[in-house]
Amino acid sequence: MAIKPVLRMGDPLLLQQALPVVHFDTAELHGLIQDMQETMAAMDGAGIAAPQIGVSLRVVIFGGGKNPRYPDAESVPYTVLVNPTLNPLGDVMEDGWEGCLSVPGLRGVVPRHVRLHYTGQDQFGKSIDRMVSGFHARVVQHECDHLDGILYPMRIRDLRQFGFSDVVLPGQASPE
Repeated sequence: MAIKPVLRMGDPLLLQQALPVVHFDTAELHGLIQDMQETMAAMDGAGIAAPQIGVSLRVVIFGGGKNPRYPDAESVPYTVLVNPTLNPLGDVMEDGWEGCLSVPGLRGVVPRHVRLHYTGQDQFGKSIDRMVSGFHARVVQHECDHLDGILYPMRIRDLRQFGFSDVVLPGQASPE
C-alpha cells in the first residue's frame, strides 16, 4: 500500500456524493483503508475521507491520539467508519477552527453540532453506534461532509475568519 496524493479543493471528485460500500472485509476495502491510514499519518491529519484520495466511496477514518495540527484538542479514538449516518443531538452549535488536507495552508471558523449520534460499520461490516461530543463530534462531521461533496469553507459563515494558517493562528504548528 502507499501514501496517496490528496485531491485539493477545486477537483470535481471532491464535490460529488460518494457511493455506499456494498462489500465488506475485502482485499480492496482493506487496501483502501491502509492507503488512507498511511496518507493521513504522513500529513498529520486528524481524519481523511476516501474521496480525498480519489476513491468515491463512503469511507472515512479519523482519530488516533493527539494531533500536532490540533494541539489543544482532546484525543479521538481511531475509527474506520463506513456508510455513516449522522444525527445531531440537540440544536447547540459551536464555532471552531478547522483545516483540511484538501485545503492546504488555510484555516477557518466553522459551526458544528456539539453533540452527535453516529452509526455505520467498520471495514468488516460490524456495526458502530456512538454518541459523541466536542472535537470528536467536529471531526466526524468534517470527514463525513466529504462524502457529500462538502468542503469546510462552504460552511464558513464569516469569511473574515478564514485565511492562511500562519496568519489567522500565529504561533500554532501547521505543517500544511
